[in-house]
Amino acid sequence: MISVLISSESRYPVSRPKIKEAVEVYLKNLGIEDVELSVAIVGARKIRELNKKWRKLDEETAVLTFALEEPRDKEGILRAGDIIISYPEARTIAEEDNLLVDEAIEKLLVHGLKNLFGISSNDNHFLSQVPATKISGS
Repeated sequence: MISVLISSESRYPVSRPKIKEAVEVYLKNLGIEDVELSVAIVGARKIRELNKKWRKLDEETAVLTFALEEPRDKEGILRAGDIIISYPEARTIAEEDNLLVDEAIEKLLVHGLKNLFGISSNDNHFLSQVPATKISGS
């Protein structure tokens, strides 16, 4: 079972079913099951605060990931960690790439999943309009 805990303030309209589906498809393609992770959609102030606290960078970023790196619990569930996505940055990416905001969020979500599971790759074709300084882990 793949469990996706999603949090978002009401002022950030996101499709929770699309987020859950994107995570499930990505993890199933990797053969990862029995996992729990959280996805938070936040504003500019919150992402900047987290980036400053954890990366010592006093600036906004598009996505942050926090891996828990814990072994599976007694039920065999892997508690993977958290993916934090900036809604304002996703909106900017959507405008620049001529996408829906949900599509931009999915691009950032995939990037976050790669970071969370230690998959390094060149995301330039996914994040063509996002400066490297805006993507955590780049």
